[in-house]
Amino acid sequence: MAQVEDQKHNGAREKLFEIIFEADTPWGKAFDVALLVFIIASVLVVIFETVAGWSPEMIRFFHIAEWVFTIFFTLEYILRLYVVLKPIKYATSFYGIIDLLAILPTYIGYFVPSVVALMSFRALRLLRVFRIFKLGKFLKESEVIVKALKDSRQKIAVFLSFVTLMVIIIGSLMYVIEGGIADNPKFSSIPTSIYWAIVTLTTVGYGDIVPTTPIGQFISAIVMILGYAVIAVPTGIVSAEIVEGSKKKKKKNKTKLHEETWLNTQMCQSCGDDRHSDDAFYCKTCGHTLNLSDEE
Repeated sequence: MAQVEDQKHNGAREKLFEIIFEADTPWGKAFDVALLVFIIASVLVVIFETVAGWSPEMIRFFHIAEWVFTIFFTLEYILRLYVVLKPIKYATSFYGIIDLLAILPTYIGYFVPSVVALMSFRALRLLRVFRIFKLGKFLKESEVIVKALKDSRQKIAVFLSFVTLMVIIIGSLMYVIEGGIADNPKFSSIPTSIYWAIVTLTTVGYGDIVPTTPIGQFISAIVMILGYAVIAVPTGIVSAEIVEGSKKKKKKNKTKLHEETWLNTQMCQSCGDDRHSDDAFYCKTCGHTLNLSDEE
């Protein structure tokens, strides 16, 4: 009897896993689409609540809606931990952390009201739309960008180091010219002058700190022109790596007999890996049997 009960329990657990984590079945897709609607609605509530001028009834409605969404997401998070075989692994995964961040602000906001605005982090949960609607190709293309950023990190680090030294030198020079010689109160310290140099070099130009001497304005013009290089150099570095990565990817694909595709939504209940080909029966990472839909 105990064995039969365990089988029923495991069967119900696998069924829940299929509904919550996968979208190959009607129930799974319905759950995921409903989840996306709830996420969008909850983010809109957080955004609109910060607008002044609402009536007390609307403010009360927003508060009730916040707690309704939070309770729903809390129950969903608990169910996700329940149906996976390794809850800690899911809780520390990217989606697990995002799911937790989606519910924590409401509870913390009970003691620190301003933290409630961080519930807009729930929008990150919309990343699931790529898996739900089988847009895996877009995720694979994003890997090219991520790899390009990783490959160019050393060049960008050297460039940022040079920029940091530049703004320190320019800021110190402007402090001497504007703050010391011209006695400009806006350039009251070297950190303030460095702040001006960063704002000017990045072509933001808030206008809260302005040089008044001819030489200071001349240096400002030079810094503004250098600002275009600040934008162009890292963009060029990353773009070159993206082009190189695309060439390597095409060359690699030509050597394969069959290019791997992972456009399905099958997620491993054991390790959480969802990068499986459409005809996969076992997880390629840990070997655990995948929960295939009835149609398969």
